[in-house]
Amino acid sequence: MGTTTARRIRERMISDLSQGAVLPPIVIGLVVEDAQFESMPPANGDELAHLLSTVKADDVSIIDGMQRTSALVAAGEVDESVFRRPVRVEFWITSSVRALIYRMLVLNTGQVPWTLDRQISVVFASMLEELRSRVPTIEKLITPDDPGRRVGPAQLRFDAVVEMYMAFSLRKTAVDAKEQVSDEFSRLDFVENLDDVNFQDQFYDVLSMLIAFDKAFSRATTTDASKLSNGRQVFDRQPARIGYVVALGMKILGRPGEERRTEQKQDALSDIRSQHDALIRRLHQFSDAELVDFLRLNVLSEVLDRRVGQVGRYERGVFLEAFKVLIDEHFDVKSMEICWRAA
Repeated sequence: MGTTTARRIRERMISDLSQGAVLPPIVIGLVVEDAQFESMPPANGDELAHLLSTVKADDVSIIDGMQRTSALVAAGEVDESVFRRPVRVEFWITSSVRALIYRMLVLNTGQVPWTLDRQISVVFASMLEELRSRVPTIEKLITPDDPGRRVGPAQLRFDAVVEMYMAFSLRKTAVDAKEQVSDEFSRLDFVENLDDVNFQDQFYDVLSMLIAFDKAFSRATTTDASKLSNGRQVFDRQPARIGYVVALGMKILGRPGEERRTEQKQDALSDIRSQHDALIRRLHQFSDAELVDFLRLNVLSEVLDRRVGQVGRYERGVFLEAFKVLIDEHFDVKSMEICWRAA
């Protein structure tokens, strides 16, 4: 809470808690296995206590009441008796992280305490295990608990995946980290997508396709003195990853504001997947020299080397237009030059 008013409200909340104030319930999201979910809800307090003892920490998130929770902790540090008082808690139990994010955005309608990316990041943390199991081609997922840097293909930072998830849903390359949840159009797009039970799978499919390209491109190495000497460097860049998922998002989900039936989205995804897989098979058949010629990294280097303001925004635009051309050509191109030169 950055504003003076917000800080004063938080200080008042801590003071009130110390004096015995009762706050609205804190809403906790729990992600459980499908088999566990079938037996929900718990019949009594003992069953709930047993459930809580078996849920992993990564599968628990606060989807409403983060500020109230931090205020409780702060008040308890001043007066330990606060920790001994009853706290009202509501548990939202699901087998899908998608449902948690949907619940969070609906629950917080009309509130403006957090940016959209911060809310998504908090709940998305519960998706770590789901992400690893649904996209097993990710060879390394870099997180604060498992730090490192990308040194090969199929290695992604978790915060980069969160941004890709947002960009895919919003179909915008410029996902403003300061964008407030009060941006009702962004919220509406997110809620409408999350309402489709297939949305999560669609994102995982797109992410899998991106990783397949990343691996295929990484075989290309050139002695050219240009800015890009290795195919892996294409998807080293977050602008390329964002451009790719947004281009596919537009093709699968439609443009922002466009209403598509579930069947239309699935058909579009199926077509793209088939065309994408055909190109991947071609790339695997190429010799190293043929792959270098196909990628035309020297052309991409020239395009990216143009002197422009707001380099990050420019690069996102370059890759968005490039991958839109690839989609328009049904992934059947003689080389990537026509894609790189589309910007």
